[in-house]
Amino acid sequence: MSLALFPLNTVLFPGCILDLQIFEARYLDMISRCMKQGSGFGVVCILEGQEVGQAPEGFALVGCEALIRDFQQQDNGLLGIRVEGARRFRVLHSELQRDQLTVAEVEWLDEVPEQPLQDEDEDLVALLQALAEHPMVAALNMGTAATGQQSLANQLAYLLPFSELDKLDLLELDDPQQRLDAIQVLLDELQGELFA
Repeated sequence: MSLALFPLNTVLFPGCILDLQIFEARYLDMISRCMKQGSGFGVVCILEGQEVGQAPEGFALVGCEALIRDFQQQDNGLLGIRVEGARRFRVLHSELQRDQLTVAEVEWLDEVPEQPLQDEDEDLVALLQALAEHPMVAALNMGTAATGQQSLANQLAYLLPFSELDKLDLLELDDPQQRLDAIQVLLDELQGELFA
């Protein structure tokens, strides 16, 4: 499967919403193609390099497909798009086109079927509900009600202030219970730092 990549300084998770401003020709062309074909593009986290200008030297090999949900011209004249994370993928091979757009051969990662929330998930559900009240989170209209362990894990991993490398580790985990356990460990570390 061939997928155009949009390297960003962020990690997108399935079911999560990301707002982007598009102004570089390579990405305007990519968005136009995606909209005509009804297809998505891949968001990968930059490990080395910049978002703007030359294509970044290094990016994560696991990313998330982004599907365009809305678009509008911004007050500054730029194209604004809202995307939703869909399937996770692994980059098998990538090449840089003449227009500086990176296109990759990817394989889709298997998703574990949604598991019901457990009693021990209550604290994390309460945390997600608290996050949902923050104006910046509310503006994303993500519908932050967790429908199960997978959606709870994805939304928390996306919204909490973990490092991009920690978020990448979370994105690579297939099992939602493992992802929730890892989030709890990261939260405990964050709390330890706050009260150290």
